[in-house]
Amino acid sequence: MTGESAADRAHAFVRGGIMDGTYPPGSMLSENEVAASLAMSRTPVRAALARLQDEGWVRIYAQRGALVRELTPAEVRESAEVRHALESAGVRRAGPRERERLREQLTGNLDEQERALNAGDFPTFTKLAMRFHRAFVELGGNATMLAMYDRLQDRQQLSIIRSADRITDDPQQVIEEHRGLLDDAEAGDWAAFATHLDEHQSRSHALEGR
Repeated sequence: MTGESAADRAHAFVRGGIMDGTYPPGSMLSENEVAASLAMSRTPVRAALARLQDEGWVRIYAQRGALVRELTPAEVRESAEVRHALESAGVRRAGPRERERLREQLTGNLDEQERALNAGDFPTFTKLAMRFHRAFVELGGNATMLAMYDRLQDRQQLSIIRSADRITDDPQQVIEEHRGLLDDAEAGDWAAFATHLDEHQSRSHALEGR
């Protein structure tokens, strides 16, 4: 394995751990421990952590390691606002046929979300919830909107992980809010959808002043 490919592997490993909650915000990552986990030297791990710092995921402290950075309240709020605009626009632009297919597309997803939460499988719920919300943007049939939305996926995933305690405290509320959003979208009532999505985001992510 070359030094470059080893660094890529280390980057993917640590970044994946951050994104799935294995390395939660506030965790201090050790070069030695990551290198041992991957059976490689510290050099590619050091390069991977430097890259992650450039990307904004960690902050390196000499002789101590790399601290996993937490999203600031402003970053969570701003990301939620952009996703809100894109999801609402997708519902507003959708025609009757697209809305009808949406019900068929998301019913199974909602059932799987409920099963995952009841089983305590939060990583699976996170993936399903992200697919659920993305489907509303897909409704609009606008590739540029969808590309913009996809660029926010990392922040979206971290926002959901950050909200795990609130979601798992009352999982049924989250599922019912998702079912309500699907009802609004299927009915083509984009104004109600926008209102309910705002309320859903505010509760799930504890966004103040929304």
